[in-house]
Amino acid sequence: MINEIERLKAVNRFKKLDIGIKKDLNELVNLLAQICNVPVALISLIDDKMQWFKASVGTGDINCNERDLSFCQETILQNDILIVPDAVKDERFSKLPIVAGPPHIKFYAGAPLITYDGYAVGSMCILHVDSIELSELQINTMRVLSKQVLNLIELNWSMQSLMEQNLSTQHQRRAIEDSEIKLKAVFDSSRDIHLLIGRHMEVLAFNKAAYNYIKTNYGKQLKTGAHLLTVTNEGFAKMTIDNIEQALNGEIVSVDWLVKTADNAANWLNIIFEPVEGSNSNVIGVAINATDITSNKLDAEQIEQQNAALERIATIQSHELRRPVASLMGLIEVLKLDESCVYNSYYPMMETTIYELDDKIRAIVKESEETLSKTSAN
Repeated sequence: MINEIERLKAVNRFKKLDIGIKKDLNELVNLLAQICNVPVALISLIDDKMQWFKASVGTGDINCNERDLSFCQETILQNDILIVPDAVKDERFSKLPIVAGPPHIKFYAGAPLITYDGYAVGSMCILHVDSIELSELQINTMRVLSKQVLNLIELNWSMQSLMEQNLSTQHQRRAIEDSEIKLKAVFDSSRDIHLLIGRHMEVLAFNKAAYNYIKTNYGKQLKTGAHLLTVTNEGFAKMTIDNIEQALNGEIVSVDWLVKTADNAANWLNIIFEPVEGSNSNVIGVAINATDITSNKLDAEQIEQQNAALERIATIQSHELRRPVASLMGLIEVLKLDESCVYNSYYPMMETTIYELDDKIRAIVKESEETLSKTSAN
């Protein structure tokens, strides 16, 4: 049983034919008309509604026909050539307009165009107004030519598909190249050092910052394929190898390193070693991302110094300043016991002032402690 849906898909593949192949098809259909000595011959593709003439002799300006009004609708149901000696006497075709009316076709012979996957997409046929008889040579010629027609059509479709695929591949390649250029631009614009190392410590990729860092500090030229040892020095390599090994085992490692630059300045780097997985989820390398955190470290040191200063101030306020105040408070209590003292009337005011000073010192100490607590938390 014919799968009409799949057959129509096959027809649609071949509907658009190049001008070059149409010339070849016309030559074949002319050859068939001459060999069979008939006025009309054509090659057509048949979809669900129409019969489309792709090459023809004797059809004038007509380039299509309704499928239901054609001989070839029956041909595509056959596995071999269909021959109708007299259409007037054949009830399948006697009522067709071209049989019942002008040009009063009587003879028809058509070979189905069957694709390599078994779908009859059209036919190669001949027509005559007289009832004629074909020789075995003519029938075999039609059979051979119809196969050549199908070969040409399939070859043309394959060539078109390859060209479209090639064009699509070129577009994809350009898109990938554009994406790589954009990605590299973003990659190179980063101030951080980015380095991709393979499982054998070979350099797979790097950005501009990494190239400049290696060149400035080690006097080496970073390049793809180079071993890590050849573009740094033994000390740097030793520091990194253990971390790279951990990352190759699937761990993410983050370390802060104090390194000396070419001008003997001390720089802090936060370096992250992160495993990179391939399509099969296996670790294929390690991404090394290094960020200069010198300013952060200096800020942290400054904060520590400030905290230490605040602690010293709090200690001074708590002990050094409150000690004389406590002494004054004790002295006032002693003097108050001497009722004959001429300054007894000033004691309440002195006492109030001393207690106010003590409260102020306590408030300052408390605020210092709270400031220290907040700074430590941050």
